[in-house]
Amino acid sequence: MRIVIIGAGIGGLVAALRLAHAGLDVTVLERAQRPGGKMRRVPVGEAAVDAGPTVFTMRWVFEEIFAECGADLAAHVGLEPATILARHAWGPGEQLDLHADPNASETAIADFAGPRERDGYRRFRARAAEVYATLEGPFIRGERPSPIDLTRRAGLSGLGDLWRIQPFTTLWRALGDYFEDPRLRQLFGRYATYCGSSPFAAPATLMLVAHVESEGVWHVAGGLSRLAAAVADLAAERGAGFRYGTAARGIAVQGGRVVGVDLDDGERLTADAVVCNADVAALADGLLGRDAARAAETVPASELSLSAVTLCAQARAEGFPLSRHTVFFSGDSAAEFARIRAGHLPDDPTVYVCAQDRTDANVPSGRPERLLCLVNAPARTFSPSEIETCVTTMRQRLSASGLTLSETADSATTGPAEFARLFPGSAGALYGRASHGWMASFKRPGARTRIPGLYLAGGSVHPGPGVPMAAQSGRIAADSLLRDRSGARASIRGWIATATSGGTSMP
Repeated sequence: MRIVIIGAGIGGLVAALRLAHAGLDVTVLERAQRPGGKMRRVPVGEAAVDAGPTVFTMRWVFEEIFAECGADLAAHVGLEPATILARHAWGPGEQLDLHADPNASETAIADFAGPRERDGYRRFRARAAEVYATLEGPFIRGERPSPIDLTRRAGLSGLGDLWRIQPFTTLWRALGDYFEDPRLRQLFGRYATYCGSSPFAAPATLMLVAHVESEGVWHVAGGLSRLAAAVADLAAERGAGFRYGTAARGIAVQGGRVVGVDLDDGERLTADAVVCNADVAALADGLLGRDAARAAETVPASELSLSAVTLCAQARAEGFPLSRHTVFFSGDSAAEFARIRAGHLPDDPTVYVCAQDRTDANVPSGRPERLLCLVNAPARTFSPSEIETCVTTMRQRLSASGLTLSETADSATTGPAEFARLFPGSAGALYGRASHGWMASFKRPGARTRIPGLYLAGGSVHPGPGVPMAAQSGRIAADSLLRDRSGARASIRGWIATATSGGTSMP
């Protein structure tokens, strides 16, 4: 059975690995020169800065994926557990670290905001764990459920659990049940941005991110782009073929089912099935052919996730003790997200900084280091002057906490327009559909489509964005394809083996 996978993002890579391990003939097409998709690197001077995802959680997802293919994750990727999950700053002297040790986090919160907020944090962690436990099996691990499916899977005994995860309450409002200090609501509300959403519109179920991080954050040797390369290498070892610098022009459909993929140069790769790891909007907008467009629905511009403005730099960081992951918060989150919702760049942004040469054991002192700075932005095109102003306000927010960056090489800035070019069909949105409202997660398409032989993977499909979730999507796509293949074979065997007394074979 011949399989073509469009896109070497982590979803496509995981699908390629699992299908090649199953013995299928797999070819991966990637228009870039290396694997990873959004897990990409940007050259800055003589260095390469990871310019995509930087936080590695839910290690179990990749441990299971590697184990299912006869490999050990730790043997392929260097992983170091983080003792400081993230550092958070609001201004001079306002600094709070969250730790891998929850007791250390409780102490830090009590010192920062008092014992009442520490107690609220305990209750919040307990609720976040409940939310995660309720959703892991039926939602994160499973194929895309409808609300009715999710209720059915939970059963009568689980209905109370579904109600307690507060799907109809916004994350920001729910955080008020645990924290009076607005800075802590900012801190934990930021988890909505992990899937490109606003805490003022995203459901309270996203508090599960707090549990995910408390279960462990790891530093990946070489960055998350190295993780993508490791999955690609293992897939190649299992027999998958990779064609980099090769763009797909369209998915060929004949007789109502997939028959191959047409390339930009006119070549057609015949296929019994195709896994599309592009943004689903690329399908819906007809960028992969008119016949394949009916496999997905267009996402309205008003429902797109956040984009970003990023600055990749090699710089000396002075005046503030950066951790590997540091967040410098806006003075007013409500105003920040109101401007983004209105289509503007924030004039006082929250800034995330990933200091990629820092670990718990390594803190560069007085020498240049690789930095990724990121602010949230709406998914629309901005003029060069607007982007330049955004970078200036970014630096001002860092300066408010005492951090100055002295670049030693030309920096690289990426805005929504560049993301739109990098990832066709996305319009610059980095996470597909925003998780706004309780129904948003159910609007993401699943692995199977209405076109036989066409499957979907990636952060814009179920179970959602983020490296582990996108990896899960590839896993689900591969498993769906293999089950459909086995079902087709069983159906054929049943047709051959069964006959009526009149001599007419039937299934």
